Amino acid sequence: MSAVADYLHQNEDRLLSELQELLRIPSVSTLPERKEDVRRAAQWLQRRLTAAGCTTAEVQETGGHPIVYGEWLGAPGKPTILVYGHYDVQPVDPLHEWKRPPFEPVVEDGKIWARGASDDKGQVILHVNALEAHLKANGTCPVNVKLLIEGEEEVGSDHLEPYIEKNKARLAADAVVVSDTAFFAKGVPSICHALRGLAYFQIDVRGTDTDLHSGTFGGSVMNPAFALVHLLAQLKDKKGKVLVPGFYDKVRKLSKAERKAFASLPHSDRKWAKAIGAPELFGEAGFTTLERIWARPTLEINGIWGGFQGEGAKTVIPAEAHAKISTRLVPDQTPKEIARKVETYLKKIAPKAVKVTVRELHGGEAWLADTDHPALQAASRAVKRAFGKSPVFQREGGSIPVIAAFGRILKIPSVLMGVGLNDDNLHAPNEKMDLEQFLRGNAAAAYLMEELGGREEPAHVPRMRRKTA
Repeated sequence: MSAVADYLHQNEDRLLSELQELLRIPSVSTLPERKEDVRRAAQWLQRRLTAAGCTTAEVQETGGHPIVYGEWLGAPGKPTILVYGHYDVQPVDPLHEWKRPPFEPVVEDGKIWARGASDDKGQVILHVNALEAHLKANGTCPVNVKLLIEGEEEVGSDHLEPYIEKNKARLAADAVVVSDTAFFAKGVPSICHALRGLAYFQIDVRGTDTDLHSGTFGGSVMNPAFALVHLLAQLKDKKGKVLVPGFYDKVRKLSKAERKAFASLPHSDRKWAKAIGAPELFGEAGFTTLERIWARPTLEINGIWGGFQGEGAKTVIPAEAHAKISTRLVPDQTPKEIARKVETYLKKIAPKAVKVTVRELHGGEAWLADTDHPALQAASRAVKRAFGKSPVFQREGGSIPVIAAFGRILKIPSVLMGVGLNDDNLHAPNEKMDLEQFLRGNAAAAYLMEELGGREEPAHVPRMRRKTA
């Protein structure tokens, strides 16, 4: 492995320069005018996979933005890993808040600043670099490697699950490896073993055919905006508890050991509040901040609109009002079931003077992994070798819906070995990747391949089953 580590060290400048090339491509998947840029990013990755040593590297059509697929299967009898990531990025609005141009990557203060630096271009490329290092330094790799890199993660991955279903045989592997998460903090290496699910809705409230004069008609009709805020106010109580009947029915209770493990982490509510500019923190009573964001379901209002919102005055009763809400779910809660309960409740409490429509826009299942699984233990050893200390196992409050799909369709475990940091400004202005995290992340990805390939595994740790390429 020293030859692989030496190769990564000797090629640091080139690997960083190549990442900058990818970051310069504005692959914003949600903007139609960036469609060709998204394709350019896919084509760039195809060339990069070929240069790294993949014997197959393809840009595959999906009906939306393309998927990049690559493979190196030159280790018969060894395990096969499927690396998943995405090359599309979020929009950059508001542009005026960026201190540097979002698609002109700058290395400054020990960080690389650009949209996609951490989410997810700077992380998915770690595994490409690791594969190249093994092949160039040793002429082989300890595991077989398949790579599935999509271009629609930031817009819901609509075409990904059908692609996985259609290509089950080609994607067969022993484990999925994903780097799209963050350390608990710099100096506190972490491996994520749980994700919350998601159910996302739009609520539409309609009163009359058109907006009405508030003097002529005020007092004679129900105002949809008032109806909407009354509905929203009845979704949670003042202590943060969700009031939808049955919302908590399937929520697993945290064990004493889990609560103790959460409490042992170096978290400060005061520092957390200060970092985000909040006067104080708030959440469901009876739980700590980490318990709320990792292991409890939530319901949040994401946006409200309706009526006149321009300069000056326009005295109208709006014909309609709208809101978007999201629920984050925990294991055993399903998006469909929660969507049904939310819709049933809202329609039950809605006034008859307005029409209420609830539309489910997006959903994804929660995911929870066994930290004793050989693949996760291999990742733990790899991170320790790269970062100098054993990682903690933590949960993540966000959602990566495809992780549950990999388990359901391919019947294989997932390893979430991200090396980002919580202050990387994902989805926000001034996104960055810490250079030390990037360079050590290259090594961690290479060590993981070695660990999964069977490097002196302790006798008491079960080995991954071997697939013949």
